[in-house]
Amino acid sequence: MSEYGRRKEYDSGLNEGSELKQGLKDLVKSVPRWVKNTAIGLVGGTMLLSSFYVVNPSEEAVVTRFGKYVRTEQPGLHFKAPWPVESVDEIAVTEVRRMEIGFRTIDQGPPAEYEKHEEESLMLTGDENIVRSEFIVQYRVKDPRQYLFNVKDPEGTLKDAAESVHRQVIGNNSIDMALTDGKTVIQNQTKEKLQEVVDKYKMGINIVAIQLQDVYAPQEVKHAFDQVASAKEDMVTKINVARGYQNDIIPNARGNAEKLLKESEAYKIERINNARGDASRFDLVLREYNKAPQITEDRLYIETMKQIYPKLEKILVDDKDGLLKLLNVDKKQGGGN
Repeated sequence: MSEYGRRKEYDSGLNEGSELKQGLKDLVKSVPRWVKNTAIGLVGGTMLLSSFYVVNPSEEAVVTRFGKYVRTEQPGLHFKAPWPVESVDEIAVTEVRRMEIGFRTIDQGPPAEYEKHEEESLMLTGDENIVRSEFIVQYRVKDPRQYLFNVKDPEGTLKDAAESVHRQVIGNNSIDMALTDGKTVIQNQTKEKLQEVVDKYKMGINIVAIQLQDVYAPQEVKHAFDQVASAKEDMVTKINVARGYQNDIIPNARGNAEKLLKESEAYKIERINNARGDASRFDLVLREYNKAPQITEDRLYIETMKQIYPKLEKILVDDKDGLLKLLNVDKKQGGGN
């Protein structure tokens, strides 16, 4: 195309642009003033209303200006610059959130229905055994600014960190710990280590609890592991029964021993008092004997005979000669006896 042609095309474009601008101006001028004022009022009112916002008691609001963090607001009524200058993200900070790893809840039920995610739950223990561990992470947001800006995907990052930490804890413990009485230890260790990780990344998250939903052996060896677990539970039950018997028999034995000691002490005191009483009576008799020996001897003799005479077999003896020399008066006569 020649220089003349190009210039002519350029001038034509300028003319068309000028005509379009002039058409727009004419269109604006043709709009009634009250329509313009109404539109301006609606836009201004909408922007003004959008500048006020309410933060709920369970939330904190993060305010950004052109995408950059400005401030964090507490619950209540607040004002911000109209959109798109400032934006607000309200984050629930008191809500305890729940993350399921190794499974997903399909239906709360009852009965509840779950979907297995074995690629998340398959783990290796410290004694080189394989288990499947499904668990729940309970957490809440403690710093909304960190939660929104320090990590691109906080929930995904938390899930990966929780799975990694739990694998490490399972790998540091034996399969017996994971399947039987070590679950509480594993939960506490996972919670502590996961909190260390989220604090290191400044994710603004507080780990509330780790709950082991289910820990079980792979299906191929599940029966054998169930038998081992059952045997261990039986052992714990019998140990508890034995300790209960021990706690019952030992206090009883100690009580009986204490009772025997008290009875022995009382018997000792009784014997000592009786001996002292006998000695005192003997001293009294001795003093009386020293005063009148013959009278005391006669009295003692008579008292003694009173005690022993009723028990003796009594026979009458006749000093005179006759047919009846001896007569046993204790035997009943008659009937040929």
